Amino acid sequence: MEEKENIYPAFSYTLLRNDIIPELLGQEESDILYWSGKRVARKYPADSLEDIHSFFRHAGWGELKTAKEKRREVHFELTISPADDHLSINRHLEAGFLAEQIEHIKGKAAETYILEKRESITFEVHWDR
Repeated sequence: MEEKENIYPAFSYTLLRNDIIPELLGQEESDILYWSGKRVARKYPADSLEDIHSFFRHAGWGELKTAKEKRREVHFELTISPADDHLSINRHLEAGFLAEQIEHIKGKAAETYILEKRESITFEVHWDR
């Protein structure tokens, strides 16, 4: 994927993620964002974990790293800036994106679990045998 400079101000992204989307989606926000993330992944398929890392940077979602790989799961860590109030942001869009990308790469159904910590977010992606 070609790297381009992010031309949109961070405020517009934060405004959409923190104020507009939750208001529009209401109680269904997490489910709709998860499935939207899967749809985005189908539009921009990745062939490797590095492609997924690159997409996160390009989309302005943060710095994603592979923290651990096991036989039927992979853990990604999203580093959060100390200035960000990351607990107020619903990360189901990213979770759905990761599930679909791993499904594409592994050829198996996958699901993502989100673990929020003080300075990072861990996405655990598990797939079928």
